Order: sequence, then C-alpha cells, then structure tokens
Amino acid sequence: MSTAVVVAIVAVALAAAGAEQSHGRSFVPSSAEKRAEVWAVGDGADGSSESYAVSRMVARAKPDRFLYLGDVYPKGTAADFAERYEPTYGRVAAVTAPTVGNHESGNREYGYDPYWRAVHGSTPPSYYAFRVGGWKVISLNSEIDHSPGSPQLRWLRRRVQSPGNCRIAFWHRPWLNAGTTHPGAGSVASFWDALQGHARLVLNGHEHNMQRQAPTQGMIQLIAGSGGNDQYPLNRNEPGLRFGNDTSAGALRLRLAPRRVRFAFVDTTGRVLDRGTRRCRPNV
Repeated sequence: MSTAVVVAIVAVALAAAGAEQSHGRSFVPSSAEKRAEVWAVGDGADGSSESYAVSRMVARAKPDRFLYLGDVYPKGTAADFAERYEPTYGRVAAVTAPTVGNHESGNREYGYDPYWRAVHGSTPPSYYAFRVGGWKVISLNSEIDHSPGSPQLRWLRRRVQSPGNCRIAFWHRPWLNAGTTHPGAGSVASFWDALQGHARLVLNGHEHNMQRQAPTQGMIQLIAGSGGNDQYPLNRNEPGLRFGNDTSAGALRLRLAPRRVRFAFVDTTGRVLDRGTRRCRPNV
C-alpha cells in the first residue's frame, strides 16, 4: 500500500475518532451456499517471511471466508496495517471477517476501524455474526467488556437462543491454553457459558502455536496463532491438549457443510498436521 493510502487511512480515522461504535450488525455478508471453505489464523501480520508464506497459502486456497483471529504488529496503527497487514493478509481482505487482537485494540480508531471500513464499506462492529456454508459464524471481542451482564454477552445470548448448534465462534484470547507464554484468559469463560449447547467450535489466536483442546462444554477449542510471528512453546503435559504444534507456521482450514464441519491444521508446505470432524444440529 502506498504512502498516500496510509495518509488517507489516517485521515479517515481522525474523522471517525470519537464516533460511537455500533454493535451487533453484520458487516460481513452472509452466503446462502450450502458448502464453503473457510480459513482462519491470527498473530501473523508482522512482515516476516513466515507471515508471507502463510498468507500465500491461504490466498491460493481462494477461501469463501477468511477469519483473522487478531494481532497486527507491533501496535495495529494505520502504518502497521498498511505496511504489515495489507501486503500479507490483505490479499484476502475482501472475504475477511476480523476480530480485534490485543496489539491493535489500543489504536483501533486509527488502524483497525479505518482499514476494515475501507474494505467492507462500514465501520466494523465490535461483535457481529454472519452465515456461511450452512453455519452461523460469530465474531466476538475479548478486548472489551465481556462480563455476564455486559452488552456483548446480552447480544450473544440473544443470537444463540434459537434451536440448533451449527455455530462457530471466534475471538482473540483463548480460555484453554497449553502454551507457556500466556495464561488462559479466564474471563472469556463467559463466552463459553453463553455458547454452551449452541456451538460446536471455538477459534482463537493470541498463543503463537497450534492447539486442539479436548471437548469442553460440548465445544472444541482450536488455537491458530500460527500466522508467522515468533512461535511460543507448548506444555505437552497439559491434560486437555489433544494436538499441539509449536514449530510450524500455518493456518486452520474449515470445510463447512450442513450438519458437519471438517477442520485441519495445515502448515505452509501444505502438510496436514491434525484433522477432525464435528457434527451439529441445524439452526432454526
């Protein structure tokens, strides 16, 4: 992205600074297609060769949707989006559904908001939902209030009150974590409580590795913080860890169909490191 575009993004951000953030509406369009391929990864917009390798792999797959699980380095400013995110994961920006990471949350009005406004034509809500491949996908925000009585949790409970559990939720910070760098974010257990019985997969970044945790509250947590930033080591003795990789850059692939999702962790050589299938009850 050129310097002129960086300046334009900053100008838009300044004009929008202080504007009230709308919540809950979807700025990522839903799709009526019954099958879809969705890729997800976070913690990769750092300009590294690994980041470029992961983003090239994702782009070659031509995903129907790409979920960016948060963190644009180093601070998620307009320049960071222009110089780090756009040259890598920007190649799939038009089909991207993002969530806010801790690195960009402090500069959201100058980086994250104007970047995604330019891509999708509206300011990104802090949390939103859309449909793809017969599933509902819910983007939540671990960087703002998510206590049980918060507006975000009230919104989430309304969104999942209808029968069925063909839902996937994603946000940045994981609750279950076998990594040794960050503790699990206990506060996001509120998301899990609201989603229990209503979703099948939870996707997170933040921990720079790949993890699949044992089923908890009817859901499997998949961490794909393997987008290219420095890898974080795993504690392989963690009781809930069913798969872990702390040496490979890569991403998570989801193949969605009615009543079923097939997931796979894929490294930048195209090798499948772990895979599985989850079935669901159709949403009403």
